[in-house]
Amino acid sequence: MSAGCATADAETTPVPTFAAPSATGAGAPGEADRDGAIPTECGDMLSAADLGALLGRPLDSVTVRTTIGVAEPSVGRTERVACRYSGTGSSRGVLLDLNVARYTDAAAATKQWTTNTGVEDGDRRDLSIGAAPAALFDRARESVLMVTYDDDTLTFVLPEGPRPGDRPRGEVLVDLALRVLPVVGPPRTAAPAEPVPGEDPAVAAG
Repeated sequence: MSAGCATADAETTPVPTFAAPSATGAGAPGEADRDGAIPTECGDMLSAADLGALLGRPLDSVTVRTTIGVAEPSVGRTERVACRYSGTGSSRGVLLDLNVARYTDAAAATKQWTTNTGVEDGDRRDLSIGAAPAALFDRARESVLMVTYDDDTLTFVLPEGPRPGDRPRGEVLVDLALRVLPVVGPPRTAAPAEPVPGEDPAVAAG
C-alpha cells in the first residue's frame, strides 16, 4: 500500500483513567481477572451487543469471532488477538475488524506501530487519545484507526455503512478506542494514564 497523506497537527481526546491493580490482582466485581494478559475472548474487550447499539443495529443482530494469533519474536510481539464483528440477517456483512497485539515493551510496540502506519494508505490524520498516539486513515469505503499505548497496539477497521445520526467514521472509531483501551489493560511499563483535557471525540476525529 502507498504511504498516507501529509500528517496534520496532533489533536487530543481524553482517555479514561486506568484503575490501579488491587493487592489481590482482581478487577472490579463482575470483571474477569486477566492478570495483565490481553483478553482471549473479543466479547470481553467489546461485546457484540455494545457494538450493535453503537451502530444502531437491531438487537442480537451482531456476532463476533475471535482468532488467537501467534508470537512474532522478530518484532517483539508476544500476543495477538483478532476480532471480527459481523451482522446477521438483513444486517449481514463485516461491521468491524479489531486487532490487538502486545509486545515485549513500549519501544517495540511503538516501533511496529510506526512501521505499520508508515505504509498505510488513505488520508492520514494524527491524533492523541489521551496518552495514546493514534493515526486515523480515511479511505473511500472504510476508515482505519491505529493506536499504540504502552506495550500494546490496536487497529480498528470500520467499513462504510449506516451509523446513527450519520456520525463520521472517525468519530465512531475514537469512541470505540475509548471503550477498548481500558479493557486491554493498564500500562505495565509506565504510570497509569491520566485523562488529558482536550476536544470532544466528535471534534478530534470528525
